[in-house]
Amino acid sequence: GQWRGSRNGICVKLHQVCRAQTPGGNRNDQILKTHSIFQSIRTSIPISMASNNSQPQGSSSPAKPGLRKPVFTKVDNLKPGTTGLTLVVKVLSSEIVLQKGRAASPNLRNVRISECLVGDETGTILFTARNDQVDLMKPGTCVIIRNGKIDMFKGSMRLAVDRWGRIEVTEPVTFEVKDDNNLSLVEYELVKVAE
Repeated sequence: GQWRGSRNGICVKLHQVCRAQTPGGNRNDQILKTHSIFQSIRTSIPISMASNNSQPQGSSSPAKPGLRKPVFTKVDNLKPGTTGLTLVVKVLSSEIVLQKGRAASPNLRNVRISECLVGDETGTILFTARNDQVDLMKPGTCVIIRNGKIDMFKGSMRLAVDRWGRIEVTEPVTFEVKDDNNLSLVEYELVKVAE
């Protein structure tokens, strides 16, 4: 293999340089010489190139990794097992299905789960809201669901957001929700495929 040392775009094939200088030397000599060659290369790099704030040529601002623009998905395009979904939906209804714990007891964790019917102009689906998410999912509210996923519950799809996802309340939307296409009413069956 080749050992490579790199410093802000300067790439050196150290292994080949080392072999050229020590054709009959043993491996330890090669490693020591490789280290000293890399040290001399590293110290000979001009300060303007070695700084962490180096800028690409022709650029006036420091290079920063850009955020990806979200790709918004419509409800009727949701499929079982999909993750990383971003949707803009309107909350049609919200019903608490599980509430455990008491606020007076510090040892018990308060757990709330609510099933909310959400939708857009293409259809509706049940959203499973947990704990603090329940407070955001009030009927009539418009939300952006980021990093959503589809969970299967008793053979039907449920939209959910895990701890890496986010729900943001947004301004009211202009679309009319198509409530006659509820994807959570479609039953799926897990089929094992014979090889």
